[in-house]
Amino acid sequence: MLSHDRVWAAIDALAERYSLSASGLARRAGLDSTAFNKSKRLSSDGRPRWPSTESLAKIIEATGATLDEFTGLIEGRAASAQEARVAHRRSVPLLGFAQAGAGGFFDDAGFPAGQGWDLVELPAQSTESSYALQVQGDSMLPLYRDGDVLIVEPGAITRKGDRVVVKTTAGEVMAKVLERQTVRSIALVSLNPDHPDRDIPMRDVEWVARIVWASQ
Repeated sequence: MLSHDRVWAAIDALAERYSLSASGLARRAGLDSTAFNKSKRLSSDGRPRWPSTESLAKIIEATGATLDEFTGLIEGRAASAQEARVAHRRSVPLLGFAQAGAGGFFDDAGFPAGQGWDLVELPAQSTESSYALQVQGDSMLPLYRDGDVLIVEPGAITRKGDRVVVKTTAGEVMAKVLERQTVRSIALVSLNPDHPDRDIPMRDVEWVARIVWASQ
């Protein structure tokens, strides 16, 4: 049964699953940091205040969770073996965008190659093929700041609207929003309005990896 208490408990559980506080989850989703505070869950006259469907959609998108995963939290279902495996903390390789643009760090499919990577321990949305990139500079503001860590998944299917990291054959590495991808070209929308959108011929693209998690 859907209830006020269960919906709010599911939001708390989702935040915990992704190693966030309730306020951290709100900030990650682009909401006011107090949106999920305990004090906001009841109106001034004591009536239950429900989160909006828009805010629920934003936290699901921000964490990369599935609707079924969130529904399971509402219903109190135990995580599936796959969800438990993904949510389990593990260490993934980490390097900076400048390093990513240099040669020798990736194979032809865009997976990390070689040894000696720094490691970072991160929670959900990391799999055996995931790795981490650390943002450098302000070209990805306001969404990603200098020092933020992005978990990317080279093998994940990409769709319009996904946040992706793209490396060109010239060694340029960028994080953008995928607008369109065909056999001929890939169209990317810039996260920062001060930087131009890009339309790159696929012959000039070395690899594309979907961003599945980002630090605060």
